[in-house]
Amino acid sequence: MHEDKFHDECGIFGIAAHPEAARHAYLGLYALQHRGQESAGIVSSDGTWLHQERGMGYVAEVFNDEKLERLPGLSATAHVRYSTMGESLLTNAQPIVTQSWRGPVALAHNGNIVNTGSLRRSLEAEGAIFQSTSDTEVILHLLAHCPQKDLDDALLEILRVIRGAYSMVLQRPDCIYAIRDPMGVRPLCLGRLEEAYVVASETCAFDLIGARYLRDVEPGEILRIQDGSLHSFRQPDAPRHAFCIFEQVYFSRPDSRVFGQSVHGARYRMGRRLARETAVDADVVVPVPDSGVTAALGYAKESGIPFQFGLIRNHYVGRTFIEPKQSIRHFGVKVKLNPIRELLAGKRVILCDDSVVRGTTSRKIVEMVRSAGASEVHFRVSSPPTVSPCYYGIDTPTHAELIAANNTVGEIQKYVGADSLAYLSLEGMKNAVSDRGNFCAACFDEKYPIPPTRDSGQKQLFELAGSGMTRNSSEK
Repeated sequence: MHEDKFHDECGIFGIAAHPEAARHAYLGLYALQHRGQESAGIVSSDGTWLHQERGMGYVAEVFNDEKLERLPGLSATAHVRYSTMGESLLTNAQPIVTQSWRGPVALAHNGNIVNTGSLRRSLEAEGAIFQSTSDTEVILHLLAHCPQKDLDDALLEILRVIRGAYSMVLQRPDCIYAIRDPMGVRPLCLGRLEEAYVVASETCAFDLIGARYLRDVEPGEILRIQDGSLHSFRQPDAPRHAFCIFEQVYFSRPDSRVFGQSVHGARYRMGRRLARETAVDADVVVPVPDSGVTAALGYAKESGIPFQFGLIRNHYVGRTFIEPKQSIRHFGVKVKLNPIRELLAGKRVILCDDSVVRGTTSRKIVEMVRSAGASEVHFRVSSPPTVSPCYYGIDTPTHAELIAANNTVGEIQKYVGADSLAYLSLEGMKNAVSDRGNFCAACFDEKYPIPPTRDSGQKQLFELAGSGMTRNSSEK
């Protein structure tokens, strides 16, 4: 079953100077599992060499006590992956470890390098041999080819030619680097656990291991953690910041702080603003679990309409299951969600979700709620219409597959079968995150802060976006 959502990019974690580094990295990946479910990996350092364990699947499927015992040392880097650049193969699982004249280096990367193709062709012309299709390996080859002996200087030099969004943890036997792109598109935060420093994509990883959040790694910052100390230096400033607003809308866990603010708080404010903008008479506010819960709470609070968990989510559905061919209609949604009829029957229901991508799942959920006896179903979305793909490390459909890129709101309402459909305004969403020009909302407004190119290679998103295709109401 393919969930009709934008998919999380990746999650990264690093820890330096802790006697149980690998086990803390393992726990950190558990907290970040929502950011990637295809593969997981950990690299540890014993001060002389790097030790690696990685595999396909969930963190719990990849690691066991025996594998963690094979990861000695006081520092570790870890990664969970959902492929956006490169195929879903073990060779693309991260962290990627390479051996060059610099010695062993491991890299865990969250994001997407939009000029990967041209960089890779240039490196191959110089004799580079690639073992994966990941843009992460391109970064490691650039590092191996850079003549600068000092790694600090080498990083500054290669990052000048990289275009795109990235948060990275780079590990050598003697140190760990935390690196964030100058626009700060992808999140990365710094914490402290006793005498150890920790970095992670989200603060929820700190909470699980008992670490204390210190601050975000700043956009453009290169932070070297070595001998128990922090050494910070910077790339040239970008003309603006471009924090991914979809982290607040959907990707990040609501118990995290991302880009310096509470994710729960931002989503709650989105729900309250949505209620003010799209009021409708109803009896109950029902979230589409789990991602729509916080916004639905805000909607209920602002509107005064009671909140109810009218849909129950099955949290024990694996990545794959055997689906009957025609015997059960909408089996894919039913195996994940089930309505509570006594809460919905005869009620005017407001369904709250965080986003609508293709619209296929929304249509099935509306039908499910109607079949449970709802007299009216009003669909409310706590973000604006999604009209553009992302090129910065998020797995998104092509332009042709995005329902809002090819249909009016009225046409989408008819397709999903709701009595009414309304989205949060772009202004309302930005107000909820206190945006002062610091966020990227390109998937909603088509204003790309880093101009993408056909060279980026991410899921062939340019398939139709630049072909002169006009919005067509017949494409559902």
